[in-house]
Amino acid sequence: MSRGPEEVNRLTESTYRNVMEQFNPGLRNLINLGKNYEKAVNAMILAGKAYYDGVAKIGEIASGSPVSTELGHVLIEISSIHKKLNERLDENFRKFHKEIIHELEKKTELDVKYMNATLKRYQAEHRNKLDSLEKSQAELKKIRRKSQGGRNALKYEHKEMEYVETITSRQNEIQKFIADGCKEALLEEKRRFCFLVDKHCSFANHIHQYHLQSAELINSKLPKWQETCGDATKVPEKIMNMIEEIKTPISTPMSGTPLPSPMIERRSMVGRDYDTLSKYSPKIPSAPSARALTSPLIDMFNNPATVAQNSERKNNSTGSSDDPSLQRSVSVATGLNRVKKQKVKTIFPHTAGANQTLLSFAQGDVITLLISEEKDGWLYGEHEDTKVRGWFPSSYTKLLEENEKETVSVPGPRMMQMGLQSLLFSGMLLSSTRALPLAKPRRTGLAGSQFPDQGQNRGPRQ
Repeated sequence: MSRGPEEVNRLTESTYRNVMEQFNPGLRNLINLGKNYEKAVNAMILAGKAYYDGVAKIGEIASGSPVSTELGHVLIEISSIHKKLNERLDENFRKFHKEIIHELEKKTELDVKYMNATLKRYQAEHRNKLDSLEKSQAELKKIRRKSQGGRNALKYEHKEMEYVETITSRQNEIQKFIADGCKEALLEEKRRFCFLVDKHCSFANHIHQYHLQSAELINSKLPKWQETCGDATKVPEKIMNMIEEIKTPISTPMSGTPLPSPMIERRSMVGRDYDTLSKYSPKIPSAPSARALTSPLIDMFNNPATVAQNSERKNNSTGSSDDPSLQRSVSVATGLNRVKKQKVKTIFPHTAGANQTLLSFAQGDVITLLISEEKDGWLYGEHEDTKVRGWFPSSYTKLLEENEKETVSVPGPRMMQMGLQSLLFSGMLLSSTRALPLAKPRRTGLAGSQFPDQGQNRGPRQ
């Protein structure tokens, strides 16, 4: 596609004007936007640093957890890696400022003056060449007019040829000037775009290297991080062992374990002393071969009446009204003072619920201890009535001592007096009556026992 000199000249001038009126103002705007970009990235880097500092603090909290220690280490490592990446990003944006923003600021100010001077110089030279051409063309016209009506036609013909050659030379010179000027203008424009592209390619290369290093660093850590958080239900073996110990009633009862009963604890110490003495006490001799007479008191003690049981359940805090010294004397006299399994009496109702290892009972029930040692506030025994075994809170019970076991079966002081009178009257236990103080029975509470506990030794934990 061929163009005339004038059209090419207009292209040249428009190219220079495009650089001055569009490209350079665009660069100024780009510089301002780049500075805003830098501020935003710096703010992002600072915000990222603060954010990952927070992640590290949470990681320190997780590190103190029994089950989340490894997750805490991962959070701290994630924080460290991302802060390192942010530092590298900050370094790259320092290069962005140095290689792009600073260079554009410097080039733009110089280029505005340079392009303006270049365009003016081109226009001035183009005008001078056109003026010379037009002058030569005007001289040629004069010579041609003179040669047409003059006598010396050969003389004017020679001058005409000279001006034609001059005009042709100047036309060629103008065309060459316009072509060279257009080429120079287009190259000036291209150099500026190339400069801008080259600077951004350099920055893109820095960013590319940054992303490669970031990807390599994260890829080396990411699988381990994902493996750590892959199963939220996984618990370390050490913690599982601890939980299993907690779940096992023998090892450690459930949370919310009632506090040990101070009375049981105190009496267990007395019971240990009593058992120690019992080991070295002489054995009770065997009974005679002849059948001994049965004392009515024995039946009264060993066959509890229903009325007495109901009275005991209603008045569990009041206790029996019999004299403990009297009961002990009768027990010694009739051979009832023998070692038995320790028993306790419930003072509050207890419901086991869905836990099959616990024992349910009502207020006033009697439980035989199968394990005399109190384990963290729990005792293990068998219900006297239901024969069901299980654990129960020691603070829900009180020790049922020997004199209380005997008084449970006694209806009252009047029956005791009647039995004693019958015993004395019949003369069946005349020798034993010397040990029976016939004092008037006095009312005592179940907690007022004078006997030490039996079977309350602390054995090894099951």
